[in-house]
Amino acid sequence: MTQPATNTQQTGWVDRLAPAPMRPWLHLARADKPAGFWLLMWPCWWATALAAGGWPDLCLLALFLVGAIVMRSAGCTINDIMDRDIDARVARTRDRPLASGAISLVGAFVLLALLLLLGLFVLVQLDRAAVLVGAASLGLVAIYPFMKRITYWPQLFLGLAFNWGALVGWAAVTGEIGLPALLLYAGGIAWTIGYDTIYAHQDKTDDRQIGVKSTALAFGTASRPLIGLFYGLFMVALVFAGWSAGLAWPFYALLVLPAAHFAWQVTTADFDEPASCRRRFAANGQVGALVFAAIVAGSVA
Repeated sequence: MTQPATNTQQTGWVDRLAPAPMRPWLHLARADKPAGFWLLMWPCWWATALAAGGWPDLCLLALFLVGAIVMRSAGCTINDIMDRDIDARVARTRDRPLASGAISLVGAFVLLALLLLLGLFVLVQLDRAAVLVGAASLGLVAIYPFMKRITYWPQLFLGLAFNWGALVGWAAVTGEIGLPALLLYAGGIAWTIGYDTIYAHQDKTDDRQIGVKSTALAFGTASRPLIGLFYGLFMVALVFAGWSAGLAWPFYALLVLPAAHFAWQVTTADFDEPASCRRRFAANGQVGALVFAAIVAGSVA
């Protein structure tokens, strides 16, 4: 029997360990849901490793890790500000701090300003080309929360925003944007459409009732083959990105691992069971790690 999607934010480390006054703020920043951090970080790391032509710069990787954590938290804050009325009507999100009234709108804007300032501090540690490329992503971050109101493809716009780091990572190493970075970016968009369609299936009943759009609703019963298609497009883009960057054979050999992971996701996901969708969405952080390992192996071989 299908179970309703419920809010699970009250079971993480934040509620077990954080002081009570800090909990709503940490929940707003999604501090106890790291999957989004990794999904934002991996394209940055992929491009950094691909552009390096050898072992990637550890300082750059550290900056991108911190930047991903900060900017994902900022993105979630923007999203919750814009969606606070919708969130209050969805079972999984009705207890979020803004939807529940635990944090005021003014407080959320203060947190957002602090996060954006911290993100700017991280960004300006990179060279000028990377700073300019990174700053260009802010428009995508700002418009994404509105897309679910006007199109069944908000996952496309999430992909445009979430994978921008592939361009920033390449620019941070080379000072420009090259073909491998563009291929990584395009592939990452397809990857995001796949995993976020799985994620969106958690809320499809509520979304249908309140008029929120998603690829989960657009794809419907064709979700399984279409998610597989987008994952396949991602793999094709990876192959061409590696070829254009001159990666050695270990890269191609190791791509069998993320391909197998995708096969597991697509064949075993129960799109009417929110917990199944949530697990497979979060497992895409493992895909990111496997792709990164393949790029490094192909670079140093």
